[in-house]
Amino acid sequence: MKPSRGKLPLPIITVVICAFAIIALLYTERITSPSPNSILRFKSCSRKKHTPNSSDRDGKNDLDDPEADEKFDFDPEECSIVNGKWVFNSSVKPLYTDRSCPYLDLQVSCAKNGRPDSAYRHWEWQLDDCVLPRFNPKTALKKLRGKRLMFVGDSLQRGQWQSFVCLVEHIIPEDKKSLHRGRSHSVFKAKEYNATIEFYWAPFIVESNSDLHIIGDPRQRILRVDSVSKHAKHWLGVDILVFNTYVWWMSGLRIKSIWGSFANGEEGYEELDAPIAYRLGLKTWANWVDSTVNPNKTRVFFTTMSPTHMRSVSLYPHLLDITNPRFNNHIPLLCRSADWNNMDGIKCYNETKPVMKRGHWGTGSDKRIMNVVDSIVEKMKVPVTVINITQMSEHRVDAHTSVYTETQGKLLTQEQKADPLRHADCIHWCLPGVPDTWNQVFLAYL
Repeated sequence: MKPSRGKLPLPIITVVICAFAIIALLYTERITSPSPNSILRFKSCSRKKHTPNSSDRDGKNDLDDPEADEKFDFDPEECSIVNGKWVFNSSVKPLYTDRSCPYLDLQVSCAKNGRPDSAYRHWEWQLDDCVLPRFNPKTALKKLRGKRLMFVGDSLQRGQWQSFVCLVEHIIPEDKKSLHRGRSHSVFKAKEYNATIEFYWAPFIVESNSDLHIIGDPRQRILRVDSVSKHAKHWLGVDILVFNTYVWWMSGLRIKSIWGSFANGEEGYEELDAPIAYRLGLKTWANWVDSTVNPNKTRVFFTTMSPTHMRSVSLYPHLLDITNPRFNNHIPLLCRSADWNNMDGIKCYNETKPVMKRGHWGTGSDKRIMNVVDSIVEKMKVPVTVINITQMSEHRVDAHTSVYTETQGKLLTQEQKADPLRHADCIHWCLPGVPDTWNQVFLAYL
């Protein structure tokens, strides 16, 4: 029988249908196959499996972390630095000490100031799913070649700046580096790399009457929450800006805030709740960044708050009246809840190991401030990388300068050391120490 005119023979139709079916099957398999990568779709880390590099092997990273083979190389877009734990690793030595680095302030030189223990220098922040690369001084300097890096903020930010300088300076020949300290602006130069690592003092980011001539009484400080221009002129032309401010905003429940110039006097201020004043100040900073910074030339980072560990059982309950502003600035010294269940402790004094409880959060970090940062940064036109160092630092009750520090340029006396309730500094960090980990994270993002 002859086939009907205009119709294809059955064998040809069968071949065509089978071909289309095979193509469709292959396409579907490519899309829906349960590959190892798709299983990890909801992990917070890069898909690239970690392979130990030389810096890992030198530090015995994989021997100390048996789960390293199951982790992935760090990817800033996918890895969370919040989820992790502190692991003691005695085999890894700090890249510097407070005796080997000539650029450290007395305030943070704990070992030189007589701190007898050293374990606080050997704790590593290990991420749950990713491998955080170690700080490599050569890599850092190569990334900074021909650039200006500036840390802007308060004394905690100054500590991070000093940490970064100390982490890289030891590989630079003496005649190829220099440091100029100014009252508000300090500059370290790595001449061979044509790079600078700078610090600019702006404790509130916005202008205040306590920027240079620091007013000790928080109740007398007044903030100009609508202006950063006096400070910001020093930020122009910088390639990498790293901002941070927190502790100074927490020196009282309410902050005196003013709009307009201080030239008209300091009258007309309004007392605002600290988070409200912080939001106004940070909006002013964000407006400057959005209107001034060219994201093609300048990268902007914001480091979240550095927690304090001022916890102690109140020895003077009859003095405290939290509704009385006269005592607001004394509350951190006289009363804190037992944040980490050491009822025999006095603030951070004599603490020798981190809090190991997962997700620990104490009273020294204000989540309202964290929310302010998040809500403002997410609305900015210029991309700002927020580096969340708060959670990892919350655990490190052991790493503060405590009584191994100075006040007004002088080391604490024996009498002062014997009164840690009043004199232990549980705000600033020993160096080397926790700020080195902040810079390890920062370099991974850079």
